[in-house]
Amino acid sequence: MKIKNIEIFKIPPRWLFLKITTESGISGWGEPALEGKTDSVIAAIHDMKQYLIGQNAEEIEHIYNLLTKGSFYRGGVIMMSAVSGIEQALWDIKGKHLNTPVYNLLGGAVREKVRIYGWIGGDSPTDLISQAQRRIDSGYTALKINACGKTEWIVSPSETKSIIQRLKELRAAVGDKIEIGIDFHGRVHKSAVKRLVKELEEFCPMFYEEPLLPEYIDQLKDVANYTTVPIAFGERLVGRREFKSLINNGIVDIIQPDISHTGGIWEIRKIAAMAETSDIALAPHCPLGPIAFAASLHINTCCPNVIIQETSQGIHYNEGTDMLDYIINKKDLSIIDGFIPNLEKPGLGIEIDEKFVKEMSKIGHNWRNPIWYGKDGSLLEW
Repeated sequence: MKIKNIEIFKIPPRWLFLKITTESGISGWGEPALEGKTDSVIAAIHDMKQYLIGQNAEEIEHIYNLLTKGSFYRGGVIMMSAVSGIEQALWDIKGKHLNTPVYNLLGGAVREKVRIYGWIGGDSPTDLISQAQRRIDSGYTALKINACGKTEWIVSPSETKSIIQRLKELRAAVGDKIEIGIDFHGRVHKSAVKRLVKELEEFCPMFYEEPLLPEYIDQLKDVANYTTVPIAFGERLVGRREFKSLINNGIVDIIQPDISHTGGIWEIRKIAAMAETSDIALAPHCPLGPIAFAASLHINTCCPNVIIQETSQGIHYNEGTDMLDYIINKKDLSIIDGFIPNLEKPGLGIEIDEKFVKEMSKIGHNWRNPIWYGKDGSLLEW
């Protein structure tokens, strides 16, 4: 099954799809998206294409090593995002060739269904209660919000009280049976995070996500000492080597590798096994499209230490088109009582609406994350 062709589709709202076709006629889809750096990833894929054409599509480990170790300069989120999408497509091909879901090639299912959580509130969390109710009415039993919007280095007393009040009102509205994850998005500095994680604990968060930026991993222990709420981290890390130090420091409770950034399906399976040896759970990051989501579901299905999966369905970034618009078998991703049943179709288990993808690729996108400035004109973290 030699690789014959690679096609790339930049589509709204902010995604990048990739299709690999083999000489035998079997095709696979991947999602090498990197939010805000799409064109850079496209360039990386074109650079890798010369190594891919003619390779045996079944030799996934070999191709991964070729793309990540075959050149003198290695690593980085742009290169690894390109590799991730290619790798996903190769697993899709292999599953279709063997007529089985990808998770059966990774040890088989350890659960019958996967728990899902959805976003509410957007970058500046407002209208939380009505958004939460819509999610709950759609079958969700777990939600995630940003702790705050634009934040100065020191959070003012009024903003601190506002954050606490939002969580108080949301918890009172949804009750104790609904899980609420709180994402700090790396936008709050340590001096403020220490106070907030302590104050918000009474509302029983499911986890605190990215309380500090990745460059301050060595400071996570200082924050963790202020709370008993699980610490979730890792969406911006790439490859098992970066996760190795995070896992070994024994501070985080939940790791959040992104299947479209950290190296793909097999790399996350290796990371999950490393985490399992340290009693660390997995909650894969995925604010992306249906291919990345489907690939993540296969990891959820076969990894014992997975606890929940993020979905971009209905997320605040998806203006005009949403995740399910690009697939034909929408019902296979239906949320029932907070869960999605295991995918059963061969490969990644989703049928891409290729005609719609090609139509939307004519529109494309130029998505960039917001740039925020403080009152004094200095740059703030988004």
